[in-house]
Amino acid sequence: MLRTDALDQLPVRTALPALRDALAARGAAVLCAPPGTGKTTLVPLVLAGLVGDGPPQRVLVAEPRRIAARAAARRMAWLLREQVGGKVGFTVRGERRAGRDTVVEVVTTGVLLQRLQRDQELPGVDVVILDECHERHLDADTAAAFLLDIRAALRPELRLVAASATTDAAGWARLLDAPVVAAQGVSHPVEVVWAPPLWPVKPPHGMHVDPALLGHVAAVVRRALGEREGDVLCFLPGVGEIAKVAGRLGAVDAEVLQVHGRAPAAVQDAVLAGGGQQRRVVLATAVAESSLTVPGVRVVVDAGLAREPRMDHARGLSALTTVRASRAAARQRAGRAGREAPGAVYRCWAEGEDARRPRFPSPEIAVADLTTFALQAACWGDAEASGLALLDRPPGGAMAAAREVLTAIGAVDAGGRPTDRGERMARLGLHPRLARALLDGAQAVGVRAAAEVVALLSEAAPREYGDDVAAALGAVRRSGRHDAYAGRWRAEAGRLRAALGDLPSRPPLPGGTGPGGAGPGGAGDGDGAGLVVALAYPERVARMRGKDAYLMASGTRAEYGGGASWVAVAVADRPAGAASARVRLAAEIDEETARLAASALYAEREEVRWDAERREVIARSVERLGAIELTERTLRAPDPGRVRAALLDGLRREGLGLLRWPPQAVSLRQRMAFLHRELGAPWPDVSDAALLERAEEWLTGDALAGDALGKVDTTALLNGLLPWAGGAAARLDELAPERIEVPSGSRVRIDYAGGQPVLAVKLQELFGWTATPRLAAGRVPMLVHLLSPAGRPAAVTADLASFWRDGYRAVRAELRGRYPKHPWPEDPAPAEPTRRTKPRR
Repeated sequence: MLRTDALDQLPVRTALPALRDALAARGAAVLCAPPGTGKTTLVPLVLAGLVGDGPPQRVLVAEPRRIAARAAARRMAWLLREQVGGKVGFTVRGERRAGRDTVVEVVTTGVLLQRLQRDQELPGVDVVILDECHERHLDADTAAAFLLDIRAALRPELRLVAASATTDAAGWARLLDAPVVAAQGVSHPVEVVWAPPLWPVKPPHGMHVDPALLGHVAAVVRRALGEREGDVLCFLPGVGEIAKVAGRLGAVDAEVLQVHGRAPAAVQDAVLAGGGQQRRVVLATAVAESSLTVPGVRVVVDAGLAREPRMDHARGLSALTTVRASRAAARQRAGRAGREAPGAVYRCWAEGEDARRPRFPSPEIAVADLTTFALQAACWGDAEASGLALLDRPPGGAMAAAREVLTAIGAVDAGGRPTDRGERMARLGLHPRLARALLDGAQAVGVRAAAEVVALLSEAAPREYGDDVAAALGAVRRSGRHDAYAGRWRAEAGRLRAALGDLPSRPPLPGGTGPGGAGPGGAGDGDGAGLVVALAYPERVARMRGKDAYLMASGTRAEYGGGASWVAVAVADRPAGAASARVRLAAEIDEETARLAASALYAEREEVRWDAERREVIARSVERLGAIELTERTLRAPDPGRVRAALLDGLRREGLGLLRWPPQAVSLRQRMAFLHRELGAPWPDVSDAALLERAEEWLTGDALAGDALGKVDTTALLNGLLPWAGGAAARLDELAPERIEVPSGSRVRIDYAGGQPVLAVKLQELFGWTATPRLAAGRVPMLVHLLSPAGRPAAVTADLASFWRDGYRAVRAELRGRYPKHPWPEDPAPAEPTRRTKPRR
């Protein structure tokens, strides 16, 4: 007997005629209904013919989360006054409560994808409802694309409903080529209270949230309890933040409940069932945004944060990251306060900041690891995903990275088509990396051990289990039946063992002992946990490089306090601005296990390269596991061409300072630079930039005397660049002589280092020299530095005739008393030039 009183109160009833008409006419519809209207509970019952007078049909409802799937099934069974598993049932990973009489089955989108891969026709199902499609989870987007393919090619009679709790339905309407059916909700006003922190709060990065913000959120919850009636629902980004805020609310006069995906089913049921006389504070993650109504809630406190997946393809790290919640998510959260009566939302950020928040959450397909999606698409027959009807196209780089992983683990062939092994991986309901670890690990360490390790890796273990996989396995095995995580782990391990029940008999992996044995894994690793982790993440095998410092095969540096020489990293993140990743979960292994699991990354090659630290060419033979060096030996006779290429690389990186420049080479280069500047061609440009650009021309076997740039004969190099072909080089000493003979007979060096050549000579040596010498075929006068007998500058001139006429008298008057032993004639023109003092009388 139906609970007609409860059914009659659901506002979505008014939209049901339009929904039926849309499905009859177009076969698809977008149902846009605010939270609390009954779209998740009444619509499936009506379409199945369990409520009203419609024809009986089998309805499949896909929810993004297990908690929502179980809750929806329980609520619908309650409305029918039945137990779950009768006409209404549910199936989530590791748990199924549905039978032969079930006509409305609620599943997670992941379960739906597995069914579609097993049988593309989805036999026996008349209507599929994709609930909460506005959240843009990747599984939901993928399932929608597959269902549209089925409708187009196999089953045009299959009905499809995309149900959204927001008004952003236009994109889905275009994708489904279907009308939007809108239902009006019960409109209870929700007052917005802006409650930003009064002190600076650091923005979130990675998984870190400033404790100051969590303290502020707890204070706002206390404030809301004092200012408002009813229960309080507080949104926080994750389980860790929920626990910290709960710890700060220990003395409040209310029951504090923690709701998240890992919470025990009994706690979830208690929250959805409503409270008694005592007020409640429900601390929840985003699972509460779109689930069923939480009875008694009149106040929402929103921390303003959310968790979204991110993939760092360069480092092979994928993780959740904390971001500012979108405006759409904030509206969803606020709506929870007005489901049953007028309410209020306390937003823990400033009103001026609200407009700067993103409008909608990031589509998961745009930011997440696409390895599972790429395998699903390949098994569907569209390896490039180019023919799938998707709201957003997958990024090309992310798809290329995903296909690289799938090829490495044998899931797809060179053409991107799924192998038999890949199709089996897709049916396991695991990330392809974990599927690889399960299949190969089972043959090396045994089915049970492999299943238990993979189950541990498939859902992050609580932090209190530690950061060592073997220790975490021991902790979860010892946990009692009241440990919710341990219960889910046991169920998943059992599911995986059952999935491997038909594992064919194949030879064990090299180095392993075969099924049932304890293959390689590491010191004291009887379960082979290290091998299984390494099989899942071969690019994350890591070798110690110093105290608590490791280098992964991917090239990523990591910090870990395990103390082992080798580890296989299961979970790591890289905080913003940090030089290294932080290892959150790892297993000890040995080098043999690392070589075995990451054999695809093994390479042995000769390396001839420039070493910046040693400032020379390194020539060696190296064994590598990705970025990790295993062994090395020096090459005694490296290829000269490769040595030259390495030297060129070093020269380009560090500049001409690597070469040895003796005074003769410096002088020649300055003279050539002077002629190039003053006369141009054919005199070459010998600036740093020009020499580096032409390095391949002059760094030849003749110029190179060894394997170090310091041995290059730079004088010979410059002589080779002189314009010999046209004969101009023969005039070098004429146009830019290194030295010039002065009237005293001395040959004085010319300094070409500045903009104008400089001749520095004692004044007495130039007596009788009336005209300034000119260089570059008479174009450039030298700048003459006239020195005192002590070699100090007395005058500078580029016009000797003018100096003798106008300047000499003053210099003579100043210096002849200081240097009386030197000649200071009144008329220097006829005087005899000399390097000596006056002769004795």
